Amino acid sequence: MGDNQPVKWPFRWDLLLRYRYIETIALWEGRLTTRHLCDTFGIGRQQASKDINTYLREVGVGNLEYDKYLKGYKPTDNFMPRVTRGLADEYLHLMARNNELMNMFESLALNMSNVEVISHPVRDVKPDVLRPIMQAARQQKRLDCDYVSLNHPDREGRIIVPHTLVYTGLRWHVRAWCEKNGEYRDFVLSRFRDIPEIMDESQHGVSGDTEWNTQVTLHITADPRLAAAQREVIEMDYGMQDGALRITTRGKLIPYALRLLHINPREQLADPMAQQIVVANREDIEPWLFG
Repeated sequence: MGDNQPVKWPFRWDLLLRYRYIETIALWEGRLTTRHLCDTFGIGRQQASKDINTYLREVGVGNLEYDKYLKGYKPTDNFMPRVTRGLADEYLHLMARNNELMNMFESLALNMSNVEVISHPVRDVKPDVLRPIMQAARQQKRLDCDYVSLNHPDREGRIIVPHTLVYTGLRWHVRAWCEKNGEYRDFVLSRFRDIPEIMDESQHGVSGDTEWNTQVTLHITADPRLAAAQREVIEMDYGMQDGALRITTRGKLIPYALRLLHINPREQLADPMAQQIVVANREDIEPWLFG
């Protein structure tokens, strides 16, 4: 079921969001009611009923059936994801976002009594800092800004040409051409000071960032020092195929991907149970590692 790719439908964005919600809740909670849609999207019961019927008629034909005992819709045995990928991650991320909103709204459609989410520390980024960065990125313009770093804790004037915002799983940074260093670099958003000033256009756009545009594949395997039965457990945990998890990403994002996996490719821990997974193609990724 998870191998099915989502289908692109010619629906408005707000409708697509509701159809994805219908599919996710029905699949992973086993019961969908109009109340789910009413409480989550602030729509009336009539509109919610119309959304479910349209989903059944035009989107996920044969995916749901009404159960009078559940007093709601449940997935059929022939359920096939149409606007989602059918992955648990989709439901779990929905639950996590719902948990964040619990502090702002007294009642939400999802029952969070059995879910606990650890929140990441908030890295403060002000709107008047982010707005010019985004505008400069979209228009390929130079940006005059003040920036601090561990090597230069006192603010330092720089001119950069941003092209892409990146979320590493812990913080946001912007990939940009740096005129001072004459190369493309990563700048942490929370380290900008004052309001950046948009300048003229630049020739240094995303197309010139070779390191950014190079695709690299990580090969992750269970630590070979583990017993065969232990390696099988790890392979199942990570959904490995033929004993390996292959992650293709941009070369400059390799270090961030390894950090999310809690892997230090240059250090082998004495206890294989401590890290459990290793990089099998370390030579291929060596040029992309920090330091």
